[in-house]
Amino acid sequence: MIPSAQVAKFQNALPFWMSLLLIPLIWIAASLGSWWVLLVPAATWYLFSALDQVTGLNLENADLDTSEEDLFWYRAVTMIWPFLQFFTLFGLIWYATHTDHLSVAAKIGLFFGVGVVTGTIGINYSHELMHQKDKRERWLADILLSMVLYSHFRTEHLHGHHIYVGTPRDPVTARYNEGFHRYFPRVLWQVPASAFALEKQKLARKGLPWTDLSNPFFRYWALQGVMLVLALVVGGWVGLLLFLWQAYIAIWQLELVNYVEHYGLTRKHLGEGKYEHVMPHHSWNAAHKASNWLLINLQRHSDHHYKPDRRFPLLQNYTDADAPQLPYGYPIMTMAAMVPPIWKRVMNPRVRKWRGMYYPEITDWHAYNKAKTPMPR
Repeated sequence: MIPSAQVAKFQNALPFWMSLLLIPLIWIAASLGSWWVLLVPAATWYLFSALDQVTGLNLENADLDTSEEDLFWYRAVTMIWPFLQFFTLFGLIWYATHTDHLSVAAKIGLFFGVGVVTGTIGINYSHELMHQKDKRERWLADILLSMVLYSHFRTEHLHGHHIYVGTPRDPVTARYNEGFHRYFPRVLWQVPASAFALEKQKLARKGLPWTDLSNPFFRYWALQGVMLVLALVVGGWVGLLLFLWQAYIAIWQLELVNYVEHYGLTRKHLGEGKYEHVMPHHSWNAAHKASNWLLINLQRHSDHHYKPDRRFPLLQNYTDADAPQLPYGYPIMTMAAMVPPIWKRVMNPRVRKWRGMYYPEITDWHAYNKAKTPMPR
């Protein structure tokens, strides 16, 4: 018999296991075909947006003294997911290329949904895992990222973004008035270039060339190569194309979130390439309950930057007195980001309010931003 204390711990963690329901949902969509293939994006964007309105905000904070043992069921979902995603992704590649009831359009729609899952859940879970000290968790993060051909995200996020956020040196800090459709192609080439430069510089400080086998890019390329070959073996050339399509959608989902998280927020330049320390007010936050269940508290983003290795159930909420708040959860905000006029109408006044609240001494932001210099690498 399972002890009642363990049952209670599992029940507390259970809302964060909702993402697992997307696995049977996408298989149901694949079996039904036709317009049913859009079930998954409809669930992640529209259903969770509706649930946010029903469930409201979660302003409570977990006890920071909670032990690792008490977090077992929270950790478990992030460690189970990579295996579920692997078998779902390649199982669906096989299924889609060995069945007659899926049209070309249905296959494209189905793997659009797969990309929504591997991006919204898979990359998000890899983000949680890569920040942990346990080598097994970091390996699982690498495997998840290799399934979407974005392995360099680990380097750029850990050694670039967390250091340079809110400065011109950080590619994924969206500039004020920069629409997503300008932002996305920019980060697609700047992020991998920045990640490679970071690893090259780390090796140079040790007196080693970038070709040294300790460069994690060799691991990244090897894992991605395995995934590409596996897609080709399982589904042929069509399977490979479907794999590439879902990877693109997953990356698009990730960068939509990156765009939202820091849009227009900058750290104060102190001169000579130096910037103030990262503070809670350098990230947008959302306390919407349902979308935080889906995204394992990613929307408590200020606390993540304050304590990057803090596990997701322990991330703390900030009020609007300490950090800027989004009007809606990420599902609605990422959809708004795809329509720049709507996004700017909603967010630009909030950025201007933020500027007046935290940096009233800066009266000409255009001149200020032009005068800033990049942080040294």
